[in-house]
Amino acid sequence: MTTSTETTAEQSAALDDEAPVRGLWRQGVEVFAENRLALLGLALFVVLGAVCFLGPLFYHTDQVHTDLSAVHLPPGTPGHPLGTDGVGYDQLGRLMLGGQTSIVVGLAAGILATVVGTVWGAIAGFAGGWVDAAMMRLVDAMMSIPSLFLFMLMATIVTPSVPMLILIIGAFAWLGPARLVRGEALSLRSREYVHAMRSMGGTGGRAVRRHIIPNAIGTVIVNATFQVADAILYVAYLSFLGLGVPPPAANWGGMLSDGLADTYSGHWWLLYPPGIAIILIVLAFNFMGDGLRDVFEVRLRRR
Repeated sequence: MTTSTETTAEQSAALDDEAPVRGLWRQGVEVFAENRLALLGLALFVVLGAVCFLGPLFYHTDQVHTDLSAVHLPPGTPGHPLGTDGVGYDQLGRLMLGGQTSIVVGLAAGILATVVGTVWGAIAGFAGGWVDAAMMRLVDAMMSIPSLFLFMLMATIVTPSVPMLILIIGAFAWLGPARLVRGEALSLRSREYVHAMRSMGGTGGRAVRRHIIPNAIGTVIVNATFQVADAILYVAYLSFLGLGVPPPAANWGGMLSDGLADTYSGHWWLLYPPGIAIILIVLAFNFMGDGLRDVFEVRLRRR
């Protein structure tokens, strides 16, 4: 009887601990759902992702071999809903292929920049003193140089490819997250639970892993959405300037650059689809970021 009672008490305690967590998640979902623009952003991201990654499974096109007999076909041509470009590639199929590159590079580079910036800023803010000064002076020095110039410089030195674009953008885009997390770390390191952990023999690394980064996660997640949007724009910038992935690979920025040249010849359908796609995907991540910011602000107030 005693064992049964103890088991029941342990289960009740576990349920009591899980209840606030479930309540916070439910509240977060409700706050996010109240933001119409956030829901619109999520819907746009899902639709664009499905079109780019699932569309080629149902709409088959040849994006490797050119077809000079089908050059500059206008939209509505049988078999080519959005027409063809200057070498005969189907524009809709190219839009899907380019979207895969833009979304993959944007997501991977944004996540890489967020992870590096979070760790760097958390260490600098928690350590303080000369360590903080040295680490943040490096950040300030790198931020004083226009990021687009750095991206262009690196893209001209190395051969552009999807992994290389991810590394190039992630290598310089972490500066903003580092400053944000460093500010959070400066305020969190003076909290009572951090002092208690240090007084019990906890190391600085444990403080950063278990207290600084987890308590700054709201700022990190919200900033990550904006980092992804910025990374997608950086990919478009580089590709527009001819520094993107080489053909037959495609991305929306390169399509935009090619379409701009063809627009003067009357082939307007090569410019608008990639331009609209870039605008929609960037708006989607910005809207989702605004919604997540509302979620974490409400959860912090309730705490």
